[in-house]
Amino acid sequence: MAVRLETHVAGRIEDYALIGDMQTAALVCRDGTADWLCLPRFDSHAVFAGLLGTEEHGFWRLGPARAEGTEPASADRRRYRGDSLILESEWDTPRGTVRVTDFMPPRDGAPQLIRIVEGVSGRVPMRSELRMRFSYGRVTPWVHKVDNRTVAVAGPDSVWLDTEAETYGQNLTTYSDFTVGPGDRVAFTISWQPSHHEPPALPEPENSLEATESFWREWVEQCTYHGPYREAVVRSLITLKALTYAPTGGIVAAPTTSLPEEIGGVRNWDYRYTWLRDAAITLSSLLRTGYREEARAWREWLLRAVAGDPENLQIMYGIAGERELGEAELDWLPGYENSTPVRVGNGAANQLQLDVYGEVTEALHLAHMTGLTRNDYAMGLQLKLIEYLEKHWEEPDEGIWEVRGPRRHFVHSKVMAWVAVDRTIKLVESGDVEGPLERWYELRDDIHRDVCERGYDKERNTFTQSYGSKELDASLLLIPQMGFLPPDDKRVIGTIEAIQRELSTEDGFILRYPTEGEDAGVDGLEGDEGAFLACSFWMADDLAMIGRVDEARQLFEKLLSLRNDLGLLAEEWDSNLQRQVGNFPQAFSHVPLIDTALRLTASGAYVG
Repeated sequence: MAVRLETHVAGRIEDYALIGDMQTAALVCRDGTADWLCLPRFDSHAVFAGLLGTEEHGFWRLGPARAEGTEPASADRRRYRGDSLILESEWDTPRGTVRVTDFMPPRDGAPQLIRIVEGVSGRVPMRSELRMRFSYGRVTPWVHKVDNRTVAVAGPDSVWLDTEAETYGQNLTTYSDFTVGPGDRVAFTISWQPSHHEPPALPEPENSLEATESFWREWVEQCTYHGPYREAVVRSLITLKALTYAPTGGIVAAPTTSLPEEIGGVRNWDYRYTWLRDAAITLSSLLRTGYREEARAWREWLLRAVAGDPENLQIMYGIAGERELGEAELDWLPGYENSTPVRVGNGAANQLQLDVYGEVTEALHLAHMTGLTRNDYAMGLQLKLIEYLEKHWEEPDEGIWEVRGPRRHFVHSKVMAWVAVDRTIKLVESGDVEGPLERWYELRDDIHRDVCERGYDKERNTFTQSYGSKELDASLLLIPQMGFLPPDDKRVIGTIEAIQRELSTEDGFILRYPTEGEDAGVDGLEGDEGAFLACSFWMADDLAMIGRVDEARQLFEKLLSLRNDLGLLAEEWDSNLQRQVGNFPQAFSHVPLIDTALRLTASGAYVG
């Protein structure tokens, strides 16, 4: 039987669903194609890299059979099964209705991606097309049969396919053609295993499905938030849990690399690592919604990663605490919608970002205040971080946005240095540790005075991006949220209103800072980017804090409408193209969604 491999074009970013096992994750498009999967970890080489290339770089499509030369049909309906990470997609065809259930069971052995086809009505012809490529699509594996199991081997990796359906190979692809009627269930499982090990155990798809559903149901039951935005909050919490690397407690910023901040542009970065900033704010959201175990695991991860060397604190680490994250470009991948380069690793790991000290200290402070079990080493680390800041807070840095231009005295970095000192003072005042209070009182006052004198534009009544600059920066919205100044301070209100005027898109969302199009701007990069969703949530927070709660609620609910049909958000929103851009799903978008929901609920801003 001659089979022609159909060309698959990656979908829009919001067309994807996330499934994962808290060690890695896959993205599944509306047409039933898994276009992204790294095995065995988030930061491993991709087995399916079609998201950043073509069908030649690996994918797995499972859906209704179609006539040769026609595009695969998108599912007519899809949803997560309840409060879980189990994806259900349904197609209505002229011959009947079929459902595909995709999930990755929390790992107890080999990592697995399981896909169960279920006939709903009629008799529907189905096709599975599996093209495995190792090393981000660069390496074609040796595919062969072992005891009626299909295995793909390349170097240290092997991926095993198990199914009761008949399979055959053609065009360097593994196919299966079959038909399902009402109640029929046909399962497919791929499992990763080091190639020098024994084959992985035979999968038990139905038992794994039941166990996966039970895991998520029990985990969600721990959530202490029961406000009006619970659906959005719970979906965001599930997403954050999915981005947590279970063996260590490290939290990735996103499970993808090089999804562009501008379609066709060069702002493409690898987010499959643990940023201290992102992880710290994630910890904050988890603590405030009842998830203490995740907070404890992250604190332990932090202590291992930083070890005895806080003076060389990195802004990011590997998910097991690795320090070397060398950046490279994969020139054989054409990029998502021709957005190049495709990068792996991240050179920003070697930057100086003084704000990180504040975020980490704030997270440790919150953990302490919410009763997380005392950890003397964590308290000692906090004191060492302040000793470092005493010597270095006056230095310029690359700032929260990881600019690749010259270092500057970013106002947000100085504010977060103030936060680090302030929270450590509170720790000492509580009597839990000892420290030079009088010296640190003076340090806190010095930083505060420096910011208010050098980072504030009196003529425009606004704080600025950096000392001596006229530019604005959305990170300034965190000034009242961090307690640096009260919300009713005229300088705070002036800054909020200036950002609304100068950094707002036509549809009311917030840019991080001005970019210069074809010319390199403050960040040292060419091109533009979309509205940064975290900044837009920060604006909603600030509006609520200054009493403009109706406006805050309207902005928040407008942001909720940007989520895809499954409740997921990328990093940014392109107001011109009206689509999500940047790595997906993005922890730094889902965390402030949770925070804003909690703030609006507390303020009574919701109108049901």
